Amino acid sequence: MLDTHNIHKNRPLSPHLQVYKPQMTSILSILHRATGAALAIGTLMVTWWLIALASGPQAYEVFQGFAGSPLGIFMLFGWSFALFYHMTNGVRHLIWDTGRMFNIGCATRAGYVVLLVSVLATAGAWYCAYNF
Repeated sequence: MLDTHNIHKNRPLSPHLQVYKPQMTSILSILHRATGAALAIGTLMVTWWLIALASGPQAYEVFQGFAGSPLGIFMLFGWSFALFYHMTNGVRHLIWDTGRMFNIGCATRAGYVVLLVSVLATAGAWYCAYNF
């Protein structure tokens, strides 16, 4: 039976972001979704790169000009972080699928590990890209 008592009050029917205090798991969940969207957008840039590569030196030079610009570097940096974060957080979810690390302390520590590994992998990839 529908509870008509709460329908007429000016409040949400279920708690939402404005009600709960942000926790590590909720922040990482939002970041996982955001990096998924960033990966989809970044894939358009990878597609542009492949098409430019196949189209000849002039098209490739146009792409290289954009990729080497501050905006292009920012986009590639963000895409690489999104890639490493999404992958690392996906591994954490696979571990959760086995029934492990569900208590709050473990989930929070694993979240920090995901962030640390993502930052280190991104920094390592960019270090290698510029030094080899």
